[in-house]
Amino acid sequence: MKISVIGTGYVGLVTGACLAEMGNDVICLDVDARKVERLQAGHIPIYEPGLEPMVAANVRAGRLSFTTDMDAAVRHALVLFVAVGTPPDEDGSADVSHVLAVARSIGQRMADRKIIVDKSTVPVGTADKVRAIVAEELHRRKVTAAFSVVSNPEFQKEGSAVNDFMRPDRVVVGADPGDPAIDVMRALYEPFLRNHDRLLVMDIRSAELTKYAANAMLATRISFMNELANLAEVVGADIEAVRKGIGSDARIGYSFLYAGCGYGGACLPKDVKALIRTGAEHGRPQVILEAVESVNERQKGVLAEKVIAHFGDDLTGRRFAVWGLAFKPNTDDMREAPSRALIHALLGRGATISAYDPVAMVEARKVYADEPRVELTSSALAACTGADALLIVTEWKEFRSPDFAAVRERLRQPIVFDGRNLYAPPVLASEGLDYRPTGRAAAPAHV
Repeated sequence: MKISVIGTGYVGLVTGACLAEMGNDVICLDVDARKVERLQAGHIPIYEPGLEPMVAANVRAGRLSFTTDMDAAVRHALVLFVAVGTPPDEDGSADVSHVLAVARSIGQRMADRKIIVDKSTVPVGTADKVRAIVAEELHRRKVTAAFSVVSNPEFQKEGSAVNDFMRPDRVVVGADPGDPAIDVMRALYEPFLRNHDRLLVMDIRSAELTKYAANAMLATRISFMNELANLAEVVGADIEAVRKGIGSDARIGYSFLYAGCGYGGACLPKDVKALIRTGAEHGRPQVILEAVESVNERQKGVLAEKVIAHFGDDLTGRRFAVWGLAFKPNTDDMREAPSRALIHALLGRGATISAYDPVAMVEARKVYADEPRVELTSSALAACTGADALLIVTEWKEFRSPDFAAVRERLRQPIVFDGRNLYAPPVLASEGLDYRPTGRAAAPAHV
């Protein structure tokens, strides 16, 4: 099938590569000529396991190409995926101006049947606006051409996006009843669903809301556990025991029940804000989600609060090691990352930082280019050298079984503040480390 993907950000690039992997003829369009040139040469601007070799292989095979030519992209495809950004506006609503601009560009160029697929995360009602703009442009040009507008939200997790696309737990297609585009979308996704048909067809507005609802539910579970963790600490409970106790209930399950230092990234914070805004616009305040957002913002400050409680409000002359800068493992994405809130709070009280992340160091150098008090180190152990304490923010695998003796030797004071509960408290205590987990009792070092 001939496909064009407009936008080569996270969603667009994964979508284009995975569709090409299944034998489709895919063109990906971006307005950034330098980016297109680098993509065509196999250079991937994001870190996503498995994506770079997939892009390279499909470019070599001639199934995947990149362009800045909108005329060529529209002319090429029956199915046009719109995968441009919908960043948060000042009021928290999703800015769909890029989506609508793409719709106008398509309407200005199309001459035959097209299926326009909203892959971007967009508020309820956006497909209606896309349809109206395309129809307006066709009318202005006096062109008669059939077209369909479909909502096909993405459910890809950063760090496992390729696997999520290739082996989806569901594919949501929102379309008008009886629209022949449904059969085209079914045929397009059939190779990904051979084991089990997970295609869910619904009306467009329900599909648009489903994406927001999914991310809002995940954010709610995270904030709920974080609030319980804070309670567990003061009442003497262990949030890890609580997690296992409730996760074993089949109605609840274990996913997204880990206490930590807050969620971040490009999706959950933005989508929670957008859904809150949608509720306000329609006179239906999203009270639970307002609390979810509030809890998350507060949780990002918990590690800093613990540091200040131990060392005092004035941290001048103190140095802290930070393990993990990306908002989650297996990505280099630092957008809305808890690490940034933590570092900001510590710097504001006079501290210096030595930080390490297995993947996000290039991004971190951009973020902290003008901050001389943040040193980005070559290894996790190097970050600990001369630090007053170690702060763990991201649960990378390489942090799970470090050389605790080496960590202790390098720290000025043998204190570990763990925002992700990576370790068993008795183990660190026996290693001579004063362990401060999240939602669990502290474990003083055995000396």
